[in-house]
Amino acid sequence: MTALSPNRRIAGLAAVIFAADQISKAAVLKYLGFAEEKIILPGCFKFVHWGNTGAAWSMFADNNKMLALVAALALVVLVFTRRHFGAATRLGQFALGLIFGGICGNLLDRLLPSRQHVVDFLRFYINRADGSELGFPAFNIADSAICVGVGLIFILNWKQSKPPKTPAPPLFN
Repeated sequence: MTALSPNRRIAGLAAVIFAADQISKAAVLKYLGFAEEKIILPGCFKFVHWGNTGAAWSMFADNNKMLALVAALALVVLVFTRRHFGAATRLGQFALGLIFGGICGNLLDRLLPSRQHVVDFLRFYINRADGSELGFPAFNIADSAICVGVGLIFILNWKQSKPPKTPAPPLFN
């Protein structure tokens, strides 16, 4: 049995993240109406069905098409410059797989005519004394994958004081 190539490792993880993201969003769309909430842990965690036409934490709201273009361009640039982001290392491959899968998951949401927004559904919060909520903005699996992947890239680059000696694998094997 031969080991997976770095590109296949990246693509495989990206496919898993993409699938998990889209399956979870399909479940939200099926079982929760828009803006509906389902409390899982009172005062701590709930499933919600929120639409985000902006970027992280709804920044640049109502710019769905522009953000879809930015995401598509970022994906292309990252694919072609992946060697600068540790694609020759296992940690870099893991990070890039998370990032690529996350970008693709949110990009599909923006492009689907039936959605035209990113579906966010995970919400952590606490109840204040006055009954209002203090919480982290809702997010999804794709968002989590992108954040973890970017964090791993930072760690990888911090650990490496010089560029890797091994060149990135060719784009097409």
